[in-house]
Amino acid sequence: MDVLKKIKAATLIEILTASVLILIVFMIASLSFNNIFKHQIQRDHSAIENRIKELEYYSIHGTIKLPYSEDFDGWEIFINVEEEKTMLLYSREDVEYKKELVVR
Repeated sequence: MDVLKKIKAATLIEILTASVLILIVFMIASLSFNNIFKHQIQRDHSAIENRIKELEYYSIHGTIKLPYSEDFDGWEIFINVEEEKTMLLYSREDVEYKKELVVR
């Protein structure tokens, strides 16, 4: 009759302590994931990279008039001709990129 033997129950304090520890662990994990995803979204540059490729194509094939400037989704884009080189510059707040275009 070992099957019907009573199991000692945990006290209410032990249950509350374990629940609080589990909640703290899940809270820290969810805040960490939230922080990681937020930074991933902020660093997503796919829209500006697509626009830069499009402007590079237009510049190489001569369909836009140089010098060219544009404000795209918070990015400032400039295309200038400097000493027979076509330079594409795009910047946003503290980040600035510079690219030399090969014009045929």
